Amino acid sequence: MFPLSNMLKSFVQVGTLKVVDAKGQAHVFAGAPGPQVTMVLSDPSLYRKLFFNPELHAGEAYMDGRLRFEDSTLRDFLTLFSVNRLSLGSYPLQKVLRRVSRGLKRFQQLNPIGQAQKNIAHHYDLGNDFYRLFLDEGMQYSCAYFLDDKESLEQAQQNKLRLLAAKLDMKPGLRVLDIGSGWGDLALYLGSMADVDVTGVTLSKEQHALANEKARAMGLSDRVRFELLDYRKVEDRFDRIVSVGMFEHVGVHHYDEFFAKVNALLEDDGLMVLHSIGHMSPPGTASPWLRKYIFPGAYSPALSEVFTSVEQASLWVTDVEVLRLHYAKTLNHWWRRFEANRDKVAAMYDERFCRMWEFYLVSAEMMFLTGSQMVFHMQLARQRDAAPIVRDYITDLQREYKMTEAAAK
Repeated sequence: MFPLSNMLKSFVQVGTLKVVDAKGQAHVFAGAPGPQVTMVLSDPSLYRKLFFNPELHAGEAYMDGRLRFEDSTLRDFLTLFSVNRLSLGSYPLQKVLRRVSRGLKRFQQLNPIGQAQKNIAHHYDLGNDFYRLFLDEGMQYSCAYFLDDKESLEQAQQNKLRLLAAKLDMKPGLRVLDIGSGWGDLALYLGSMADVDVTGVTLSKEQHALANEKARAMGLSDRVRFELLDYRKVEDRFDRIVSVGMFEHVGVHHYDEFFAKVNALLEDDGLMVLHSIGHMSPPGTASPWLRKYIFPGAYSPALSEVFTSVEQASLWVTDVEVLRLHYAKTLNHWWRRFEANRDKVAAMYDERFCRMWEFYLVSAEMMFLTGSQMVFHMQLARQRDAAPIVRDYITDLQREYKMTEAAAK
C-alpha cells in the first residue's frame, strides 16, 4: 500500500485508522485516543491517488463505492480527518502541492459575467423540490443563528433574518438591494418588517421564479421584486445593501470589483451588511473536491483578504461579528433532514448523488466544528456616522421585530 502508508503514519496523530487494502490485508495507524475508523479500499489505484490528492480522491472514491467503512461511518472518518488536518498539511509532499494550488488560485476562482451564472446553476438549479427536503420552510440556504441549542432550524433561521434586518437599521421609504437573494426569504422579511422597497438579484433561475411567486402570495410584489441579474449589471443606487451567502462565489481576484461596485451602488449615508463564510487561518485555497463537485469557483476567504479590498474601495467597516459554531449546528440539521429523506433524493437522482451530498454536508460541518471555518457579518458604509455609534440599536431592533412577528401571527 506504499506510498499511502507512509503518509498515513504521519497523518494519524489522534485516533485510530484501520485500512483494509484491496487484497484484504489490514494496516493500522494510531495516535492519541480519538475516533476509531475502519476504511476499506477496493481499488488499488487509490493508494497512489490518495497519496497525491487525498481531499479530492477520498470524496470521489466514497461517491463511487470504492472507499467504504466497516464498524464506523463516514461521519467518524471525516471527524478523524478533520482533527488530523494540520498533520496532513505538514506532510512534505502536501506542503508542496498546496503551495502549487495557491499559485493557481486566480484560475480556480475565475468568475466573470457569464461563467458566474454557470457556476451558480451547477449547484442552485438542482430543483426546488430537492432543497425542500432538507432546508427550513423558508428555504434559507445559509447559516442560521441559534440563540439556544434546543431551537428548531426554523426558529434559528428566523433569528438570522431578525439579526440581519436589525443591522440594516431600516427606516420607512428606504430602497434596499439584496445581492444573491436566494429563494427570497430575507427580502420578503425586510419588506414585511418595514415600509421599504426591496430588489433582489440572483443568477439562479429556480430561485428567481420561486422568490417572485412567494412575493405574489404574500401580497408584497408591489415593493419586493426579484430579478435574474448579475449584481455587476445593477445601475440604481440604494440606501441599504445586504448580501447573504453570495460572497463565497465572488472569488478573491474579484473582491476589488465587488466592493467598488458596492461603493458605487450605495447612497452616501447608506449601509451594507455582508454575511459570508470565512476562515480564521491565513489565505489558502478551496477544497479541490468541493470545488469540482459542489461549488465551482467558490472560496471562503480569510478576513485579511476581505479587509484589503474594503480598504481599496474607501469603505468604512462600521461593525464586524464572527459566528463561530452556528453553521456547524445548521449543517447538522440539514444532514439529519437529508438522511431522513435519503430515499426520496435517491429517487430524484441516484445513489452516487446521495453519497456526494452526504460527503459534502458532513465534511462542511466538520470544517466549522473542528476546522478553521466560520461565518462573519461585516457592516460597511461610505460615511463613518451612517450607523449609530453604539451597538444597542441592533438588540433593540431585534426585540421590536420579534414583537411585530408575534403580532402578525
